[in-house]
Amino acid sequence: MQMENFAPIMFAGLVVVMLIGFPVAFSLSALGLACGFFAIEMGWFPAVFMSNLPLNIFGILSNELLLAIPFFTFMGAILEKCGLAEDMLDSMGQLFGPVRGGLGYSVIIVGFILGAITGTVAGQVIAMALISLPVMMRYGYNMRYATGVLAASGTITQLVPPSLVLIVMADQLGRSVGDMYKGAWGPSILQVLIFAGYTFALGLIKPDHVPGLPKEARTLNGWALWGKCLRGIIPSAILIFAVLGSMGGLPGIDHAIATPTEAGAMGVVGAIILAAIHKRLSMALMWEAMVGTMRLTAMVVFILIGARVFSMVFQGVDGAKWVEHMLSGLPGGQVGFLIVVNIFIFFLAFFLDFFEIAFIILPLLGPVADKMGIDLIWFGVLLCVNMQTSFMHPPFGFALFYLRGIADTLWKEKRIDRPVKSNDIYLGSIPWVAMQLLLVAIVIFVPQTVTVFLDKEEVIDLDKVQIEIPVNEDDPMQKEEGASEPEGAASEPAADAGDAPAAAEDDATKAMEEALKAGSKN
Repeated sequence: MQMENFAPIMFAGLVVVMLIGFPVAFSLSALGLACGFFAIEMGWFPAVFMSNLPLNIFGILSNELLLAIPFFTFMGAILEKCGLAEDMLDSMGQLFGPVRGGLGYSVIIVGFILGAITGTVAGQVIAMALISLPVMMRYGYNMRYATGVLAASGTITQLVPPSLVLIVMADQLGRSVGDMYKGAWGPSILQVLIFAGYTFALGLIKPDHVPGLPKEARTLNGWALWGKCLRGIIPSAILIFAVLGSMGGLPGIDHAIATPTEAGAMGVVGAIILAAIHKRLSMALMWEAMVGTMRLTAMVVFILIGARVFSMVFQGVDGAKWVEHMLSGLPGGQVGFLIVVNIFIFFLAFFLDFFEIAFIILPLLGPVADKMGIDLIWFGVLLCVNMQTSFMHPPFGFALFYLRGIADTLWKEKRIDRPVKSNDIYLGSIPWVAMQLLLVAIVIFVPQTVTVFLDKEEVIDLDKVQIEIPVNEDDPMQKEEGASEPEGAASEPAADAGDAPAAAEDDATKAMEEALKAGSKN
């Protein structure tokens, strides 16, 4: 067997072990080690090549950027439990409720705001479904619309900064987290507008699917209602600006005063303060948040170690060259490459978690995109938009599983008057997945949706660069040189410039003749 043929076999093995269902971190490690020993036996690289593995793993564990993951996870875990989602959904629901689709608008807006401060899909879907699903069913909302908007609004979290996915993307692509966050704001806002536009259109076409709430359903009015809305929005906005602004992750902020890790630590402090304001801070809440953070962080680290074992061996058998030759030869240039990659990621997301895709697949695609001249911030945000769908595709979407579990809980507790069918959950998700794919297409063909908020690179025209040497008037040498030059000396060299080559040629001829005479005398 030739080494050139082994890379495709390794990639096929990767797909197989991921479909088996065994934990991906251990499957990847086992596959990478087995392929590495086989490559050594075949003489494709020396045994000392595998000695780089401990250094690679130590490099992962000493990566300060990845330390931001437990901080942002801990911040999100605290905010999930502090009652912020419940208060905002209640106030926003009453504010928009009388409008057609008002509850849908409130879920979309609250999903966007919570996404900017929590960063976790599971908690967001669960919290919004517990509060909003019974209200939507009580006032006659279409079941498929209700389940779809709840699941889709929860997945906005993956795209809205400070998303954990964007931190991982920045690390794997070697780009600034702040720039990745700035690039994600455009698609995030566009996603909210698309969802709201669909709700508005549905209210015009099928008003019975998204009816307005009767006025008597309101328990608050006037300034009391606005005050409750602002009590949820203002502290959230302060936390968003403090965390993202300090690391340069907001449009218009060019300089960062904190690293992502430091910003995450500041976010944890802010989350604890918000929990105290809502009178939900307790040791039980802190312990539950710490346990959840520990589990997620351990999972990320083990997946990353397994991916590094596989990728190191894959690079050793020239797998990167095989991927580059296969993808760079696609028709359509950059657009063709992006379309094929996004189709591949879309179907891969049926079976893999977004962390697994980011750690396993992205290191293979990133170098190819870079060589093709694709902006890696644009590329990373585009894949993040695509990976939103991993929570939504039937039948494996995690957001749908969370919604299924919450619907069963609500039915058992008699908080809803009829059970929610799985058929309604899965079919209700399809229009929202289509809208997410529409956003993928928009970002591919209109890259300005990502780059509009990025800092503009300064372009320097080398032809117009002038170097000026200042004259020191106190230097006696420069004074003597200036005094020895007669008036009009600056113009004389320019006038005699044409005679200089001829004078040099005469001097050289005379020197040669003298040398010949001296030689003849000897």
